[in-house]
Amino acid sequence: MGNKDGSFPFEVDPESSLPPWLQLRKRLVFLIDSGFYKPGDQLPKIRELAVEISINFNTVNKAYLSLQSDGYLKSIRGKGMFVSESLVGSESGSAEDLEAVLDDCLQACKGMGLTYEETAEQMMLRAKMLTMIETLPYRLPGSNVVALRPDSSTAKNTKEV
Repeated sequence: MGNKDGSFPFEVDPESSLPPWLQLRKRLVFLIDSGFYKPGDQLPKIRELAVEISINFNTVNKAYLSLQSDGYLKSIRGKGMFVSESLVGSESGSAEDLEAVLDDCLQACKGMGLTYEETAEQMMLRAKMLTMIETLPYRLPGSNVVALRPDSSTAKNTKEV
């Protein structure tokens, strides 16, 4: 699993506008997509990683739960978090699929009269808005469960924490 010297390759960037849990999440996605962590590899335990990289336990937990909900990780009770066997990002052709989606988007925006630069600017603004929305926790109705990203069916019935 990962680094031979045992240290986890991550440091919180205090200058970043992203919260630490999202910085950690992005780093973990990169490490998984790049093959540093392979399917079936166990990630460091939450408490151990929090101590190692000097961040709060809840910050690591939030990043792990987000990755679990997106299918990158699976939790095995009593054992820890493991990289999922089947990852969307590791399918062959995923780069080509992404390029096709981006091309379609760019062409649709061009058809609406936007330049590529205007489209990129609008996409950046939208991405920032979605990132902000995703960082807002929501309490699921009738429970103590806090979800990071409510799906459309629960979004109307949730209250911010």
